[in-house]
Amino acid sequence: MSCELVLWLLALGALLALGVQLLRFVRADGDLTLLWAEWQGRRPEWELSDMVVWVTGASSGIGEELAYQLSKLGVSLVLSARRVQELERVKRRCLENGILKGKDILVLPLDLTDRSSHEVATKTVLQEFGKIDILVNNGGVSQRSLFVDTSVDVYKQLIELNYLGTLSLTKCVLPHMIERKQGKIVTVNSFLGIIAAPLSSGYCASKHALRGFFNSLRTELTAYPGIIVSNICPGPVQSDIVKNALTEEASKTIGSSTGQSYKMPTSRCVQLMLVSMANDLKEVWIADQPFLLIAYLWQYMPTWAWWLTNKLGKKRIENFKSGVDADSSYFKIWKTKHD
Repeated sequence: MSCELVLWLLALGALLALGVQLLRFVRADGDLTLLWAEWQGRRPEWELSDMVVWVTGASSGIGEELAYQLSKLGVSLVLSARRVQELERVKRRCLENGILKGKDILVLPLDLTDRSSHEVATKTVLQEFGKIDILVNNGGVSQRSLFVDTSVDVYKQLIELNYLGTLSLTKCVLPHMIERKQGKIVTVNSFLGIIAAPLSSGYCASKHALRGFFNSLRTELTAYPGIIVSNICPGPVQSDIVKNALTEEASKTIGSSTGQSYKMPTSRCVQLMLVSMANDLKEVWIADQPFLLIAYLWQYMPTWAWWLTNKLGKKRIENFKSGVDADSSYFKIWKTKHD
């Protein structure tokens, strides 16, 4: 076989491999490292069973679904949020699968903005279960309003809840993990902790702050390789996050949400989160296209990302003002072209 033929075959193989990767990316619903871990990595049912997992924001959305899927793995659960009745409902559903017993689930009401209560809450968990293997910082609130129309109190509330509340609870749990030299701190961030978008300037700020904080914290914990700090960044997921989003005033929320069929099912998002937790991934991106593509553009081609964001941002604002879900229209266009 001539050298020229070998080179042609190598080039053809490289092009074929590139084509396969591009096809995978078009159909991807998570970053490629995460999807590789799902295919070839450690399984959640192997790695997470028998652990004590504390989930904040467990009364709805991602936190609620996370509780259900974790309950099937045989973990001990601590469920926290402000709404006790909703937490009790989640606990009952967790018990329905028959794997856990009542003593395996602790309902622990918690207000992330009441930072003085976090130390007592942490001690309560330790008294109940003796350890905290995984802290899932999931509690938070979103925003849908233009900056020029929005009270500064809204920004204060977003920082107090999303950023300082999460930081405070982490600070209470971390000494226990340092003492044991092991543990996982998993923070549910957002794509808006990576990119930027109109109508969510305060939410973006709080999520960018979280990402910066936990990336810095990870560098401070290099002496404790058994303590894993993970940022989970979902894109649009089916939940009540838009319904509960703050608007121009801190006391006012959207109160309703339009159809969510174009968003990722919560169950799939949580499934990928568990893969991330089992494989100790430092940061993962979870979203359907075209949102995943936008995140990659922001990471690797920021000039193009700014141009695209400005184009899509105008439509996002138009949608919001007309009462349509801010992200729905251009996602539907993508689906129409690629289904």
